[in-house]
Amino acid sequence: MHILSTLARTVQMLLLAAMMCVSVTNLQAQSHEAATAIEIEGQVSVLRGGQEPLFQKATGLKLERYTVRPKEEIVTGPDGHAVFQISDGSTFEVFPNSRVTFQGQWTIEDMLELILGRIRVQIEHRNGPNPKKVSTPTAVISVRGTVFDVEVEDEDGTTFVNVEEGQVQVHHRLKAGPDKYLNQNESTTVYANQPLAKNAKPNPGVPGFLFDRLKNAAADIIYNNPGGVIPGAGGPGTTGGPQADGGKTKKNPPAGAPPPAPGGGN
Repeated sequence: MHILSTLARTVQMLLLAAMMCVSVTNLQAQSHEAATAIEIEGQVSVLRGGQEPLFQKATGLKLERYTVRPKEEIVTGPDGHAVFQISDGSTFEVFPNSRVTFQGQWTIEDMLELILGRIRVQIEHRNGPNPKKVSTPTAVISVRGTVFDVEVEDEDGTTFVNVEEGQVQVHHRLKAGPDKYLNQNESTTVYANQPLAKNAKPNPGVPGFLFDRLKNAAADIIYNNPGGVIPGAGGPGTTGGPQADGGKTKKNPPAGAPPPAPGGGN
């Protein structure tokens, strides 16, 4: 029995060591991912021990000067704008006055952490599903291949999510409740102190615009005709009524009235 017990402990230790080696290998493989700036305009920097500016390729600087590694934060100024690409072809666009951390959780799936500002993400999915996550202070947005915008509007972490193509899953980080699924042309806003809204809000497009115009036109008709008189139905100020021509239209005599006397009644 003692020999069997010793053998079992040895096997357990070997399995544990193998699992640790696999975990370290995976972490190292994940940490080798980098985001390369393919477009830069204005003030764009990266926090890398200190705040360092990123430069355009045209400056002739080495590749490391315009790549971002995991855990590094991208900061854009009032005129800053940049587009980054990762190894699978996915891209993310960072707009002015934004702060976003690349792979804040140090995994390939956890792609971005948006702290403040706005980003636009396009996940490459030509080779099948490509699970990615974008986090904010209040939300986690999960995708498998789509195009969407995320904006953190204030210090409370109010998050606006808008889907241009595909579908995303929105999870509230601070409030319990079911997740929300957004499809093309749908959006939602996540508030720190409120659960997710029940329904997604479709983006106003041409149909919505035409509907609003028709609704406003109907309101104008009601407002300008408070009596509810329909043009052409007869009534004050309308065509077809007895007052429409100033009373000049002859009226038919009432039924049963005697005809006028010949010669004007003399």
